[in-house]
Amino acid sequence: MKYFIALFGIFVIYTASAQKAVKYSTKILLIPLDDRPPCLQFTQKMGLIANAQVIAPPKELLGNFTIPGQSDKIISWLRKQDLKSFDAAIVSVDMLAYGGLVASRVHNVGVQQALQRIDILKTIRAMAPKLPVYGQSVIMRLAPTGDGKNESYRAKLAEWAEISVGNDEKSKARTAELEKEIPAEAISDYKRSRERNLIVNLKAIDDVRTGIIDYLVFSQDDAKPRGVHVADREKLIAEVTHLRLTSKILVQPGADEISMLLLGRALNKRFGYAPKIRVVYSSEKLSDTPMPFEDRPLKQTVSYDIQAVGAKEVNNGKPADLLFYVYASRFEPGRARSFADEIAASIKAGSHVIVADIDPHGDVQGGDTGFTDELVRRHLPAKLYSYASWNTAGNTIGTTVPQGVIFAMAGAKIYPGNAELEKKGRLAENWFTFHRVLDDYYYHTLVRAKAKSFIASNHWDQNQLSSQAAARVESYCAALLRHYFKELSSAYGGDFHPSDMTFRLPWRRTFEAEINFNGQQINLMR
Repeated sequence: MKYFIALFGIFVIYTASAQKAVKYSTKILLIPLDDRPPCLQFTQKMGLIANAQVIAPPKELLGNFTIPGQSDKIISWLRKQDLKSFDAAIVSVDMLAYGGLVASRVHNVGVQQALQRIDILKTIRAMAPKLPVYGQSVIMRLAPTGDGKNESYRAKLAEWAEISVGNDEKSKARTAELEKEIPAEAISDYKRSRERNLIVNLKAIDDVRTGIIDYLVFSQDDAKPRGVHVADREKLIAEVTHLRLTSKILVQPGADEISMLLLGRALNKRFGYAPKIRVVYSSEKLSDTPMPFEDRPLKQTVSYDIQAVGAKEVNNGKPADLLFYVYASRFEPGRARSFADEIAASIKAGSHVIVADIDPHGDVQGGDTGFTDELVRRHLPAKLYSYASWNTAGNTIGTTVPQGVIFAMAGAKIYPGNAELEKKGRLAENWFTFHRVLDDYYYHTLVRAKAKSFIASNHWDQNQLSSQAAARVESYCAALLRHYFKELSSAYGGDFHPSDMTFRLPWRRTFEAEINFNGQQINLMR
């Protein structure tokens, strides 16, 4: 009987302990750009590296692809939050104003309604005067969203948006041709959307001026060096300069990754950390070249993201907290191996290394096979502070920089003296890096190409699968990815043991995947 009572007592103590609320070092409010993994899942998982809880509205309010987020319900949800209990807020102006990124590209919300909605930022400031608010406002991209209905003219409208600003006879003639081929209502909707979005962009600047927003990133969605977006961007830059707000407002390429950059900045500011980062490019020539879907040279994108996260870029020869290796030499024979050798040597020397694998042609938009094989063969991913290689250069850089910086910050400011926090943080760090290699390389480079062929063989719509077709594609991809999951688990290195992988296509297309899994960490050493 005494034995039973003792066991029961242990059970009660264990159960009570297990049910205790997790204590986080930081609590951050997030209004994401939309419900896709980079905007929501990545940001929340990355926060765990620094023991930060990132709280977002219920997912069902965030919309899904062409279904806009429910902005008014999100605003109602915001009003019910104890805003003073948060340490920072990261807010997408586009989600509040229009219902997300895709919704921002069409004119289903008028100017006045959009402006009224973002007035909630004034309410946030009034309810929590000391809450740091970090904002994102997107500069509209050139191309409309491929929704399965506009395929006959979508590419033409993107071309029109790029060349209609030209004054030469060739551009004028081609613009006139395109305007005959594109539905007039499509061009009208596009123009009205751009005009409305610029007004909202300018309102966001004023919110910084009046102290409603503490720091703002204008993120230029997919673009090129020439196009109608340039005038919008330059007007915003001129206004920022005129108001002397350049230290509080950054204009840079990208979109989906910005919440991660702002998360890094928020955590750095909270814990008083500003790391020095030295960048090493695989090719100096390519570092001065604009990457696909961007309007600035690669080197500028890197510098912007380092600035956005609250870090400082230093030149060669100067001490650095992190070394940032940027690989963009997929078509330079032998460079994958030699660059991996450089990374391995730096890690062996005790440097903290972050890596970006950039697609310079824009046709794969995932990791490079040669470079990834070199990293995995050397068991380097488990030794890196971060890695990324998905979609555009801005997406990749804007993911790897904040992860590496947050892990470095946590190691300097949060982990010391707390073995339990360190264990949890390193588990989250390994989860995120493993996830990046699995998603960015194994899915986007290997599985996604096969999935697209599978879709084409069944004559399904690549841009928007039916529910039944999506389920079949998910099963097809999951089977392939589980094989690679086991392969990567064996080769990853360290003492991270992932299991129970799940896979889904959240927007019923192959462009993004929501991959999840469990993980166990035994050894605290890195």
